[in-house]
Amino acid sequence: MAQAKKQHEGRKHKPADSAMAKAGAKKDGVSSARRASFTVATMSSSGSCTAIDVAEERLLSLIDLALTLKHVHWNVVGAQFIAVHQMLDPQVLAVQAMVDAVAERISTLGGSPNGLPGHLVEHRSWDDYALARADCQSHLAALDLVYEGVIGGHRRAIDEVERTDPVTHDLFVQQSGALEHFQWFVRAHLEDPAGGLSHAGTVDELGAAQKVTNRRKSRVASA
Repeated sequence: MAQAKKQHEGRKHKPADSAMAKAGAKKDGVSSARRASFTVATMSSSGSCTAIDVAEERLLSLIDLALTLKHVHWNVVGAQFIAVHQMLDPQVLAVQAMVDAVAERISTLGGSPNGLPGHLVEHRSWDDYALARADCQSHLAALDLVYEGVIGGHRRAIDEVERTDPVTHDLFVQQSGALEHFQWFVRAHLEDPAGGLSHAGTVDELGAAQKVTNRRKSRVASA
């Protein structure tokens, strides 16, 4: 895994002639990814293109987050297994609902949402989640960084659509609040009484997991 790539962050904003918009009629002769000739009432064509481009980025990020959460749900082990395992399922369901809401907003604006695996892999700017089977603290430290990237992408999206589309803006604001709430659940397992995080200072998932593992080994060795 190339750690140099940004992990789980929304892609940089693309102009209105995004790959999706340029795709146009597909060669199958029956379907099209071209932008519709209409959008919502009173919104300009350029405004809707901006909102669609931003929403497409957030759609990919949320799809990836839902899959990653389920992956962690399956692969977490250790003394806190049942607590973490059961904590993640409601988060998966909530993020899947966010995926649906963003996709339907894209359609409402005149876009054609694409949630297919190949499209996600081709257009994302991050690597796959770094851990397989691992203990609870390792997964939670890595997952905190995943949430950090997704929330950061949502907050940038809020700024990008604030002037052009208050409805999409409101959707991202509401989703950001829920995502931050879920990150708090994750961080509560990693926080010490002084308010510090056990993986503080790390910048990638594997590094976060290694730091909490090394800290635990150090405590055991000094006991």
